[in-house]
Amino acid sequence: MANINMASEGGVVNSAPQSDSHEFDATKTRTQGQLVLRRFLRHRLAMVSLGVFILLVLFAFVGPFIWTYDFEDVSSKSYQRMSGTHPLGTTQVGKDMLALLMRGTAYSLQIALIVAALATAIGVTLGALAGYLRGFVDTALMRIVDLMLIIPTIAVAAIVVKGFSGSWYVVALVLAAFAWMSIARITRGETLSLAQREFIEAARACGASTPRIIFKHLVPNMIGSITVNATLAIAAAVLTEAALSFLGLGVQPPDTSLGVIVQENYGQFLTRPWLFWGPFIVLVSISLAVNFIGDGLRDAFDPRQTKVRA
Repeated sequence: MANINMASEGGVVNSAPQSDSHEFDATKTRTQGQLVLRRFLRHRLAMVSLGVFILLVLFAFVGPFIWTYDFEDVSSKSYQRMSGTHPLGTTQVGKDMLALLMRGTAYSLQIALIVAALATAIGVTLGALAGYLRGFVDTALMRIVDLMLIIPTIAVAAIVVKGFSGSWYVVALVLAAFAWMSIARITRGETLSLAQREFIEAARACGASTPRIIFKHLVPNMIGSITVNATLAIAAAVLTEAALSFLGLGVQPPDTSLGVIVQENYGQFLTRPWLFWGPFIVLVSISLAVNFIGDGLRDAFDPRQTKVRA
């Protein structure tokens, strides 16, 4: 045979030389986190959206330190047209629109991030408790969720915000109080499934407490859906805050937001459209970017997805 050589002494059979590397190298095995990150980085629309969102964050929080005008500066003439000095013109009182847009974007992002963080923390905690403890606790918490879901959020939020002066952080807290219910229901459903797994039974047998089981074993195994729902909560908070502020029931001066800027300038839609379209485009860009990032995270965490391969 071509690949077999007979030794001159002893008749030992030697096969052809083999490579030291093995086809399945265990050292190159990727962890679950690496697979998720790889799938997310290969999701083109999500990566473009992430880039847009980062640029908007830099525009809102870094831009004011670079730009010439302050958002409170009223030294310019009223209703100047777009120019090199004022790329988006000036408002009726002489404020630079670009500086005002930076400030409004920062407030809207702060509100949205606080709403998403609080709503996710409350929803995950209560949903996990309901799904794990079941029985009376589950029934009581889910009835509270059902009751909260039928309350008209915008109407109640408008009343509460008006009663507490309309500061941006008040708006954030009120919106968070009405944003956790859907996250709680999703978390409860996943917890009911995970609570029957062997690793949870093993944790119980070892004497682990309920908080430890929930936050050390259940929540880490739901990180995919938690992350996706948190991103969707950001987009929903941006739009809800804009709707309230546009109606004059959300953020009140001297604070501002994208909704406030749109509300103050929608009357210039035909005569000075740049005053309306600037904040409107930023508002839509934030919402779309966050939603597409959420889609990318959902596809990355879902092992059954076929859009992006690891």
